[in-house]
Amino acid sequence: MDQRKSRRFDLRLPVELTRAGMRHVSVPGETRNVSSGGILFTNPEVPLEIGQPVEYYISLPTGGAIGGVRLRCMGKVVRHDKEIQSFAATLERYEFVRTRN
Repeated sequence: MDQRKSRRFDLRLPVELTRAGMRHVSVPGETRNVSSGGILFTNPEVPLEIGQPVEYYISLPTGGAIGGVRLRCMGKVVRHDKEIQSFAATLERYEFVRTRN
């Protein structure tokens, strides 16, 4: 029986890890699934530890007519799934950021 608080959606969206703890990074990846409480994303090239704060941007599809939109998210690493080479992170705070075209 699934004990999760939020429903997960299987979405493959571009994600960029921009902060890992105190380090600024720029590591692209892809989400595997997304919920209102967090994401599961492909293993970045940066080693992450459970409990470590992270900042990441999820690029959202917009249809192209209104420009790009990214979701800037802050959370912490809660799980590392070595079998599928991915990390789970919470989504504690977020804001929408419009990209320039």
